Amino acid sequence: MEKRNVIKPIVMTVDDEAHVLNAIARDLQARYQKEYQIVKASSGAEALETVLEFKRRNTPVALFVVDQRMPVMSGIEFLTEAIKLYPESKRVLLTAYADTDAAIASINAIGLDYYLMKPWDPPEERLYPVLDDLLSDWAASVPVPYDGIRLAGTLWSPSSHNVKEFLARSQIPYKWLDIERDSEARELVDSITEGRSRLPALFFPDGSTLVDPDLRTLADKVGLTTQAEQPFYDLIVIGAGPAGLAAGVYGASEGLRTVVIDKDVAGGQAGTSARIENYLGFPKGISGADLMRRAATQVQRLGAEILTAQEVTGVRVEGPYKIVTLGDGSELRSHALLIATGVKVRELDVPGIEPFVGGSVYYGAATSEAAHYQGKKVFVIGGANSAGQGAMFLSRFASEVAILIRADSLKESMSQYLIDQIDGTENIALKTNTEVAAVAGTDRLESLTIKNNITGETETTPADAIFIFIGAVPHSDIVEGIVERTEVGFIPTGQDLIHDGRRPNNWKLRRDPFLLETSVPGIFAAGDVREGVVRRVASAVGEGAVSVTFIHKYLETV
Repeated sequence: MEKRNVIKPIVMTVDDEAHVLNAIARDLQARYQKEYQIVKASSGAEALETVLEFKRRNTPVALFVVDQRMPVMSGIEFLTEAIKLYPESKRVLLTAYADTDAAIASINAIGLDYYLMKPWDPPEERLYPVLDDLLSDWAASVPVPYDGIRLAGTLWSPSSHNVKEFLARSQIPYKWLDIERDSEARELVDSITEGRSRLPALFFPDGSTLVDPDLRTLADKVGLTTQAEQPFYDLIVIGAGPAGLAAGVYGASEGLRTVVIDKDVAGGQAGTSARIENYLGFPKGISGADLMRRAATQVQRLGAEILTAQEVTGVRVEGPYKIVTLGDGSELRSHALLIATGVKVRELDVPGIEPFVGGSVYYGAATSEAAHYQGKKVFVIGGANSAGQGAMFLSRFASEVAILIRADSLKESMSQYLIDQIDGTENIALKTNTEVAAVAGTDRLESLTIKNNITGETETTPADAIFIFIGAVPHSDIVEGIVERTEVGFIPTGQDLIHDGRRPNNWKLRRDPFLLETSVPGIFAAGDVREGVVRRVASAVGEGAVSVTFIHKYLETV
């Protein structure tokens, strides 16, 4: 369960006369310091700067107690600006007899709650009863503020989508602020971006901010590990999907110094699945993010490292050593290397679609974006299990979900349990023998044209979003020219490397390649990147676990 900090709301007093400021602060602390944080400022400008910082931190301000007669900025002038940031805060003006008319006028002008004549002695009679009532009213009407990470952006911003997806897949709680719907959020963004509204903007509980950060910077900020603890390992695993995490579990538990590296977050494609219902041991099913979170925790508990948001840009071999180059230019060395990079999504080749990707057109991402399409009409492209899982999740929010497939039915590509669920869901419609011919919109998707591949007929229909699940291609470019690959990039291993009784070119060992070993001794491959793999989470986990057995055998020869 997430541990939440207890935020004390602020009671702020502002006065340019030090002895008056100290006196009112003293009386406020005597009565309210257990439930409120008492803050004082000696000028309107100083107070406004402090209030802006409170806003960035999402710290609530319950009450302003402000002197009217201050040079440069009067009390009313200060409150006029302060309530733009905190419109629900209570406002009390400290006045002299000569200020009465101004105080009365400000009741209408700025919604002044009360004005107090100085001096207010004794406070038990002239101060506390008034403030008690005001604070009681404030506490009853203002909700407890969210005290975690706040992410401000727009639904149509690809950068905002990338950060949302990263935080969601890392299972880091955050509150989404849409600046198109929340003027207060827009002003907050403008205050740290000098009006240029670079997106997204992140506001952290400690008051710090990030604007449009790269994922590695964000990972460092939220406490994920991006730097390796050692320069040399027994086993380096590239890819933190099911195969890579399984290898991390078995490598660490069997005494190998192991590090698992991923350019994104732990989980791979499996981590984006809205629900996995056919994985052994979870009779009610489990979300991909939750399953992969448990796996990552297990990897770390057993002693392996996981590097997040750290891309491997190159691999080379020097004698018995395998060397990987990271995105920051650093290098890690190892005895053995496992390629578990999986696959990358295949892009939908449709005219005009590119400007909308990451903002109303998404590759996967159903779990992180679905809630933003409450009551909307969305389309799912694809007929495999990931598309079915995405459609089922989207159906909880969208009013209409249409699945488009080129085939005659889902039976050849989707598990029967998902087909049955889709058939039983009223707001999901299946369109067979159909593909997207074109998309249209201004700053966001507005419609798409679909084509029936049998009749040739086309239809243009309104659309709020497209979620694409159309398969993938192997993510193996980092070992191009190092290990053998098929024409489309899959990595053959073991006996698949033996042709007409001959071992791979440049294979100098007297033995055949081990199961899951590539054409380079000591480099192994597991999961979806491997040629001939059965594309199931359970298969990937099995291959990752089995690979460690043969890595041990290889290490015995080093």
